[in-house]
Amino acid sequence: MLKRLLLALFICFSLQLRAQINNGPKIQREFRAAWVASVANINWPSKRGLTTLQQQEEAIALLDMLQKNNFNAVIFQIRPQADAFYKSDIEPWSYYLTGVQGEAPNPYYDPLEFWVNAAHERGMELHVWLNPYRAHHTAGGEVSDFSVVKKHPDLVVKLKQGYWWFDPSKKGTQDLTSSVIKDIVKRYDIDGVHFDDYFYPYAEYNGGADFPDDESYAAYQSKGGKLSRGDWRRDHVNKFVERIYKEIKKEKKHVKFGISPFGIWRPGYPESIRGMDQYEKLYADAKLWLNKGWIDYFMPQLYWQINNIPLSFPVLLGWWESENTKGRHLWPGLNSGIGGGEKNSDEIINQIMIARGVVPKSPGVAHWSIGALTKHESLRNDLLAGPYKEEALVPVSPWLDKKAPSALSVTKEDREADLYIKWTAKDEKDIFKYIVYTQYGEKWTYRTLNAKSTFFQVSKVAEVNPKTRAAANLKAIKVTAVDRTGNESEGEVISL
Repeated sequence: MLKRLLLALFICFSLQLRAQINNGPKIQREFRAAWVASVANINWPSKRGLTTLQQQEEAIALLDMLQKNNFNAVIFQIRPQADAFYKSDIEPWSYYLTGVQGEAPNPYYDPLEFWVNAAHERGMELHVWLNPYRAHHTAGGEVSDFSVVKKHPDLVVKLKQGYWWFDPSKKGTQDLTSSVIKDIVKRYDIDGVHFDDYFYPYAEYNGGADFPDDESYAAYQSKGGKLSRGDWRRDHVNKFVERIYKEIKKEKKHVKFGISPFGIWRPGYPESIRGMDQYEKLYADAKLWLNKGWIDYFMPQLYWQINNIPLSFPVLLGWWESENTKGRHLWPGLNSGIGGGEKNSDEIINQIMIARGVVPKSPGVAHWSIGALTKHESLRNDLLAGPYKEEALVPVSPWLDKKAPSALSVTKEDREADLYIKWTAKDEKDIFKYIVYTQYGEKWTYRTLNAKSTFFQVSKVAEVNPKTRAAANLKAIKVTAVDRTGNESEGEVISL
């Protein structure tokens, strides 16, 4: 297994090096994301009732940290319990913002709009994370008159641990969540829509008892339905996943749809794997969604260590890749919360390197959660000194769009010690980022800039070896544009 991994890594990096030699400078491609959980104020805001300024300052601090450490995406939870972290005419303002469900921030602002703009200013994608079936969390305060529990009592059931849950088999459940998602995609400049692993609830949420949908299933049978209860439940979830994918694409094709299911499909797949059966317990046929291509990126929660044989990270990742028949992005979720220190950093870094080797054409991972990165400075530093040393672009999604932006018109102006580079794009609406490549001596480096950038100032001389302080002259530049699905424009290498 180790020999195969090393061979895969060698081939991956050899191909990258060959591409750079043959085609000039190339930027690294890798999806690097962190989850930001709002439920129970896990990550943001840090507590209910903060002022608007305090909420915004916390958000900026988190995004600045991600940018500094060369992340390029954030997965932000905006619907933790059928409520909203944005202005909605469908569901109430979230309890986790002000401490009162239905109460807007004061002074008023729209948190989602703020996060989208701030992420894009830092060149990062913003994916909205929604819980499609959780109606009310035990840490969500009192059930208010604004709550779906009061407004749509026919769609929800109460679980023994105190949660309220949508009945996934109800058409009204699917229609409500669909309307929420279409509204967000239409009104906000987001880059992705994201579901996690909460479909039918984990058994402990209902005290180990079965999900209370006897009435719904009896109604189905009375109309001649023949499916077993498990197949009937899975069928509703499957149809819902396919529906959401199609509806997102109909509104904005470039908006990616991703799901982060429990990391095991079923015990025994592959043979050495043991653990919970999400197919039977959560009624989530995650393998089917991947096989059918009903998602743009698949992010199984592989929260176990490499050498944990019954739950091994590389064994599970390799199996999921074997099921990736439509060639979608496979970006595993990592349990970065194991902490910092040499041993834990090594585990996370090794998992990143394994992901690069198993899925070399479209590498990437997501870190659970941003709280682990803010808490463990040593982990941040080790990532930045290691796999995240250089910036990276999100891999392309060719099934969404293969057309690259038009080449830029680039001019340069000599300013003594510096070179002032300016560019214009034919269609600015098609641009998400710019890349400025610079060659000092024989070494190419690059810098990414956001879509609002129109110029960059480059030093004519730079240190190319910090240890020896050896300097080299600027020999060439190249500027390219990148669109919303990661396609990069052609760019002329301008020799100096």
